Amino acid sequence: MFNFSANHMVVINCKELDRYNIFTMKELDTNRVYLLYDFRKKHVFKRDKIYCVSGKVNSADKLYLVLKNSKEDIKHSKTAI
Repeated sequence: MFNFSANHMVVINCKELDRYNIFTMKELDTNRVYLLYDFRKKHVFKRDKIYCVSGKVNSADKLYLVLKNSKEDIKHSKTAI
């Protein structure tokens, strides 16, 4: 496992499953889209906010971005989405 972090992220979609949540998030600078897995189901995101996220990359036979921390991106919070 290794670490990942991304800034300037917005939520596109959230899928709530029994054991975990999956957040589809877009990085506004590069327009890359990420699937973030929240196995603890503790993260709550608002669509009109910009976030910084970090976690671990876990791979067995598939690559998973496992969400550990998130916070509102204060530096970019005034940027129009």
